[in-house]
Amino acid sequence: MTSKPHLAVEANKKSVKYASEGNKEAWLALYAEDALVADPVGVSPMDPAGEGHRGIAAIEQFWDTVIGPSNIQIRVEKRWISGDYCCCVAQVARNDLGDGKYADCDMLAVYEVNEEGLITRMQAHWDFDQLMTQIAAAAG
Repeated sequence: MTSKPHLAVEANKKSVKYASEGNKEAWLALYAEDALVADPVGVSPMDPAGEGHRGIAAIEQFWDTVIGPSNIQIRVEKRWISGDYCCCVAQVARNDLGDGKYADCDMLAVYEVNEEGLITRMQAHWDFDQLMTQIAAAAG
């Protein structure tokens, strides 16, 4: 019996690939028009209201201010699927700070897709303050 690929897993794999490559257009094309990105979930300097970034224009702005300027490599240790969701357990975004210095952002990321495989919701759970502590220590 052949099983077809899980749409949310495929969306996560493509998202990781395109973000690591810096491929903005391909990354944005993964999202539904009214999608929500919460990265990180909750209030942060990137999302002062803690409501996430809804719609392609807001998600593009998130790319332009967070993902695009960074030099990241993302790996996922394990993916759990349930319905239209993919939960990426122990997903790590390694930020290259230059001069051989790195900051690793450990996260749990949840992807939800529609029937076309477009991401309708992506929520990344990670500790903003912990990442800033790593970056400050590397700069110090």
